[in-house]
Amino acid sequence: MDLERFRTSPSGRLARAGQEPGVYWAFVPHALPPPLSLDPPMVRLLSDADRALGELAGLARTIPNPSLLIPPFLRREAVMSSRIEGTRAGLADLYAYEAGLPASPPSDVREVHNYVRALEYGLEQIRTLPASLRLLRELHEHLMDGVRGEQATPGEFRRSQNWIGPPGCTLNQAHFVPPPVPEMTEALDAFEKYLHADDIHPPLVRLALIHYQFEAIHPFLDGNGRIGRLLISLLLAHWNLLPLPLLYLSAFFERNRQQYYDLLLAVSERGAWPDWVSYFLRGVLAQSADAIGRAKRLQDLLTDWRSRLIRARVSAMTLQLADLLFQYPILTVQQAADVLGASYNAAKKTFGKLVEAGILQELEGSIRPKAFLANEIQEIVESEM
Repeated sequence: MDLERFRTSPSGRLARAGQEPGVYWAFVPHALPPPLSLDPPMVRLLSDADRALGELAGLARTIPNPSLLIPPFLRREAVMSSRIEGTRAGLADLYAYEAGLPASPPSDVREVHNYVRALEYGLEQIRTLPASLRLLRELHEHLMDGVRGEQATPGEFRRSQNWIGPPGCTLNQAHFVPPPVPEMTEALDAFEKYLHADDIHPPLVRLALIHYQFEAIHPFLDGNGRIGRLLISLLLAHWNLLPLPLLYLSAFFERNRQQYYDLLLAVSERGAWPDWVSYFLRGVLAQSADAIGRAKRLQDLLTDWRSRLIRARVSAMTLQLADLLFQYPILTVQQAADVLGASYNAAKKTFGKLVEAGILQELEGSIRPKAFLANEIQEIVESEM
């Protein structure tokens, strides 16, 4: 780590750690909040982001079937957040995996699926429990279960030093070295207190501060980026900024990945809080607009399907299966039968009705089990808005 780039940072201090001949230096961030004043451009950006978030919240309150829209957004976030960390699995791979079909590469798909499980678990817990270090450890345990990095003590804060840098670099070659374990423990204690403290900063600004702080502390041996981004989604729900979990920032971070890394590092090096907070607010603004457009398209699709199916006088089970496609756009007959509590033959007949209506298509290349795809849903979730 280039000490000169951190020596005069107003955001933290350098700490000497290790014993000769393995002495090294690490960066320990100061406790939140930092001294941050909102200048006129940032105030305007904050106003725009708040307004966009408010519009998304208003839309969420008027959606007749809100639960149908949550799974597509959640899975898109899982794919995008995992992609930042180098996974190659796409949304179609995740849907195929959840349908019990072969997916490639298998290890990457399992990582994305674990992110879905962790996020679902966190959203359930945050309804009744506060954000806490315990919850972060539980999320990490779900995230790292049975995947690469599993040896990195899932569900436990690190007990050794980690660092950030090019693949294969040594600790002394790293771009950034987070706090040694004793300082990390103190920083996490202050971090948890800040999660529950009153603060003069608006909630979206606080989210930006919290995300930086977690990444700077880097308390796990692996999975820190994903847990840090997951925490944003949980706090949006916990602070009642959104009635439904529809806003996720990983797509914005992934599109601007180098800037994302550079600005986080710039806060540590020279206290560039305004640049980081502005970037974060632009992400909220962009992804709120994206979520509004995507939610409207999904709702329009649902309305169109229901109208077509009702005119065709289909059974209630057919309508149920159409709704189920918003959670599982790739389905096998047996999977649908299990979820709907129906016989295999009844589910197969229902699939036939949706194929006739042009809602489902047989998935190319699937043989045993034969799978079907709701292509329109996948296109909406995957497409660039």
